[in-house]
Amino acid sequence: MDVGMTKRHLLFIILVTAITVFLYHQHYLSNNTESPKLSGMAPNTPSQTVVVVGAGLAGLSASYTALRAGAAVRLLERAEKPGGNSIKASSGINGAPTRFQKGTDTTFYSDTVRSAGSRLANADSSPANFKRGERESLISKLTGSSASAVDFLVDQIGVDLSVVAQLGGHSFPRTHRGGGKLPPGAAIVTGLLDKLKQDPNFELRTGCEVKKLLTAGGDQQKVTGVEYIQEGASHTLDGAVIFTTGGFAGDTWGMLKHYRPDLAGLPSTNDARPGTHNMLKDLGAQLVDMDSVQIHPTGFIMPSDPNARVKFLAAEMLRGEGGILLHKGKRFVNEMDTREHVSNVIMSLPPTPISQSDKDDAEAVTQWDIQLLLDPGACDAAASHISFYLWKGLLTKKKVKDLDEATRQTIREYSEVVQGKRNDELGRTTFGFWKLTGTAEDEEQEVCVGQVTPITHFTMGGAAINDKAQILVAGTPGNELKPVEGLWAAGEITGGLHGDNRLGGSSLLECVVFGRTAGQEAAAYVSKTKE
Repeated sequence: MDVGMTKRHLLFIILVTAITVFLYHQHYLSNNTESPKLSGMAPNTPSQTVVVVGAGLAGLSASYTALRAGAAVRLLERAEKPGGNSIKASSGINGAPTRFQKGTDTTFYSDTVRSAGSRLANADSSPANFKRGERESLISKLTGSSASAVDFLVDQIGVDLSVVAQLGGHSFPRTHRGGGKLPPGAAIVTGLLDKLKQDPNFELRTGCEVKKLLTAGGDQQKVTGVEYIQEGASHTLDGAVIFTTGGFAGDTWGMLKHYRPDLAGLPSTNDARPGTHNMLKDLGAQLVDMDSVQIHPTGFIMPSDPNARVKFLAAEMLRGEGGILLHKGKRFVNEMDTREHVSNVIMSLPPTPISQSDKDDAEAVTQWDIQLLLDPGACDAAASHISFYLWKGLLTKKKVKDLDEATRQTIREYSEVVQGKRNDELGRTTFGFWKLTGTAEDEEQEVCVGQVTPITHFTMGGAAINDKAQILVAGTPGNELKPVEGLWAAGEITGGLHGDNRLGGSSLLECVVFGRTAGQEAAAYVSKTKE
């Protein structure tokens, strides 16, 4: 065969192969709209860049959505690993109505309004220029988009959210988690990270601490990028900015002490790191509800390190699946009431005495001696969580016969309540999967027990946003708030949505709903400004 024919033959094969690959990709994209962008596509130009600050769930949701809308994304995270507090979330994500719920759920909005309490009800008379109408629009956005948020995570990200539980403060089971061993926060975060890493237009930079928002114009009402520090060197990055840096519950001796000095002695579920709200405040952002801090009633006290300031959360679903709270062997509160109420009741009890050495420590923790107890039915329903807590030594198993008499009597009485033989004097009406009967047959059954205490968990206050996730600043004195061009925010850095207190399961939801909104809006903005 002559050389010319061989070359022509090879060129023909290459051409046919290229056409085949092109047609396959076209077919694949048209029949799988949820697939990531092809790795062979050229990354977008810097003029189309969206800069996301903070790699918790809000930042990851914003990044994914901005990428899908055609932008390039640079995600900056000050920690060495992404995930933030979101990756530790253990109860689940709210959604209603969803395919996984049994029955018709029409009360999510009203439950959220009730939980928001006086800060919503009295917003029009508040000196803060963020009124009831603005707050209600955020609640409508949160609850009205909740079902699509669950669908997004299940159908696009591939997260299992098929198990539904009822948490405290909810009138209907609507908090979704998976049936596997991975807690919902970790499952959602890792699922999104896996998707993001497949996109050539995405870049994650860790160990980056943003120090300043870059602005254009004398009035500083247009954000054009950020200045950040990485490995001691200063850098700038241009683009539309989405702020998803989280709250300040872990900033114990900084922002928390400033806004709520009475809570500075409590342990926390949050790692110790400074809040970032002042960067937004310097820009003129309206900060609202900054003294509204959520105390979660149940953080585990580690027997090997009881005075640790950072504690593991004893997930609210442990009570939702049937767990009870005891003080000196007796129940003292409706475990299914709101986090605020349960925490307040616990904190009205005498705290654990502080040793003399701890009294001399200005940063000694204040905690209470409360017991969390789950019977075999509740333990089985929360098996994925229980196995982890047992492994960490946060829970132990004991036979009923080995418990003190006060606790055994409480189990007998509570079991009769569950069976409908008597009313619960504390008002509990849902009992999860509790199955002990209060008879002699219970004596050989094993229960799970652990020591818990109230902990700072979440800050409801932050920068005011609208339902497009735009950060709002004051205009001329007396005028309504107006959005900042080129700047969005989502997650715990924002305020005005939850008011007095946040419902369990609405933190992950807030991150997804407003993170997706911010990503969509920012991508549309950079696309428009490029034109």
